[in-house]
Amino acid sequence: MRPFAPLRIMKVSLKVTAICVGLLLLMSYSPMRLGVGEEITRDKLLLSLVVQNLQSRHYSVIKIDDEFSKKMFKIFIDQLDYNKRFFTQEDLQKLSDYQTQLDDEVTYQRYDFYNLAYQLLNKRIGQAEQFCKEILAKPFDFTLNETYQTNPEKTVFAKNDAELKEYWRKYLKYYTLVRLNNTLELQEQVRKNPNDTSSLRNKTLAQLEQEARENTVKDIEDYFKRLRETEPIEQVSTYLNALTAAFDPHTTYYAPKAKEKFDEDFSGRFEGIGAQLQQERGGLIKVVEIIPGSASWRQGELKAGDYILAVAQGDDKPVDVTNMRLDNAVRLIKGKKGTEVRLTVRKPDGTIKVISIIRDVVIREELYVKSLIVKDKNNHKLGYIYLPGFYADFSNKGGRNCGEDVRQELEKLKAEGVEGIILDLRNNGGGSLQEVIEMTGLFIEEGPVVQVKSRENAPIVLEDVNPSVVYTGPLVVMVNSFSASASEILSGAIQDYKRGLIVGSSSTFGKGTVQSIIDLDRMVPPNLYNHKPLGSLMVTIQKFYRINGTTNQLKGVVPDIILPDTYAYLKVGEKQELYPLPADQIKPLNYKVFTENEPKFLRAKINSKERVMKSQQFASIEQYAARLKELKEDTEIPLSLEKYRARQAKEREESKKFEEQKRFTSDFEFFNLKEDLPKINIDSVRIRKNKEWIDNLKKDLYLHEALQVLNDII
Repeated sequence: MRPFAPLRIMKVSLKVTAICVGLLLLMSYSPMRLGVGEEITRDKLLLSLVVQNLQSRHYSVIKIDDEFSKKMFKIFIDQLDYNKRFFTQEDLQKLSDYQTQLDDEVTYQRYDFYNLAYQLLNKRIGQAEQFCKEILAKPFDFTLNETYQTNPEKTVFAKNDAELKEYWRKYLKYYTLVRLNNTLELQEQVRKNPNDTSSLRNKTLAQLEQEARENTVKDIEDYFKRLRETEPIEQVSTYLNALTAAFDPHTTYYAPKAKEKFDEDFSGRFEGIGAQLQQERGGLIKVVEIIPGSASWRQGELKAGDYILAVAQGDDKPVDVTNMRLDNAVRLIKGKKGTEVRLTVRKPDGTIKVISIIRDVVIREELYVKSLIVKDKNNHKLGYIYLPGFYADFSNKGGRNCGEDVRQELEKLKAEGVEGIILDLRNNGGGSLQEVIEMTGLFIEEGPVVQVKSRENAPIVLEDVNPSVVYTGPLVVMVNSFSASASEILSGAIQDYKRGLIVGSSSTFGKGTVQSIIDLDRMVPPNLYNHKPLGSLMVTIQKFYRINGTTNQLKGVVPDIILPDTYAYLKVGEKQELYPLPADQIKPLNYKVFTENEPKFLRAKINSKERVMKSQQFASIEQYAARLKELKEDTEIPLSLEKYRARQAKEREESKKFEEQKRFTSDFEFFNLKEDLPKINIDSVRIRKNKEWIDNLKKDLYLHEALQVLNDII
């Protein structure tokens, strides 16, 4: 285990994929407010465009004043030093002079606060790096009765340099302690096996402590190296996203690189060679996996385990990437379809080889919908559809969209003769609004799906206008607390029409807002084209409401059948985010409910409740959820090796007990559709991944219960 989470400058919060309407908004550019003779720099232009769009396009009319400034100040400080290991109270005092001035800064495109904050931060980063060298030069005494607070929200900023150094000492001691404990556990396993001749067997505690500390040194060196390589646009992005987050959690600025990554995730496709890479300690870039069907896979020479040393564009001179940031190296390797990239690669046996690959479109199959046939003990056929996200490819005509893909899966399952279908939206963070309208229409005749409202306009009803229905049979939709946005629109509509039963956690995520992406480059006047590319701004432009007039905002969709949830007592969802938009209600619509389903649904609910009450596995999940809450709140960790190991042993025993109680294998049988087998069997990687997926579904207690609910409806 590597406890890297506490070692970060930027606070990382749960991000839910935004619903996008897929439009690039074109707006007129209004003059910036500048002093006489001031130059329009790229950063000033960027800040001006972001502020203009927020004020003119955002759903809420939010005044950028002193109160707004205080919000933005808090967010930015949290993003820079959430863990409170860089700034001191003295630094914060200097920065707090700007606490009510950021509204003026953003209005007049000034970066005085931003510059001071990064000036202080960079100074403290250099100081912290020196602290780490001094602290890690000496052995830790793990017999002392000390503790380390792992929750930054329970700590305060250091008063002075001495206290700051003490914060780092405790963190590094904790980090090394975790590594030392893991090594001691391995040593115990080695000593239990007389045939294991590992050198670990006879090492002393002092030797193991030194090795753990030396590894910590290497990790910390890599960490500070990455900090020093932070690009200016990343720093500006942090500042701009403190501004956008003060409007709402889903309004976000994307720098050009980040927008490119967003598009790839949203569409599931990009152009390149099709290799998954990771950067190892020391800067080496390793090939982790070759994506089946990709350009690398077809070329055949690049393999998992290879190290990429240099990258050349066709006949150009190779560029050394051994100490380059991974994202910059990836940008060199990726490129337009049909172009050549030459990789200088070191093979596991040490040989060096130059591999030429012609780039092509790479399809990330794991982001797309897939389905299975499920049979019960009476040989009844059921269908299972897994939808990881509401993906859409707006930039490529003929690209894959989830609405059409789900339609095809439904047709395939119908052809196989299934008697009912489960649509799994668990952990589905949302996606395209257009696709969710189309997908709802696969299950209902024409009618309203969702209402959307802009800040000054009456609600608009988005409807399925196609009277044809692809699938009319029994339906169960699975959700959990991480099903958000588009997932909540679909599940809410299915529930309101009583078209199917919703099964899952106590509620979904609770995101009831719609975002649009604005291409900032399209707003730049010709005389400032030299500042492009500027990136994009995702802005919350609407709220959406169910056809019954209620909102999913904050409260989410409450399933018809609620199952015990591991995360039941943890803080999850939109209501836990900073400054979410409030929940409200509008007028309901007229729509035709599937009343004939109500008797079957009532029977299924009663049967499910009885099964859950008798289930040892679900009882264990409820107990484990309560235990997780305790662990979440117990964040003071002992730095004594003896006490830490005792704590870990206790937690491991409790976890093992819960895992044994939760252990479950379904008596349902899972099969791939006949039409899918040729594509699966094309490659050993696909065969392995498919097997792992099915094996995990067999152990999925929630899916097992959903299948029984579906049988009850049938």
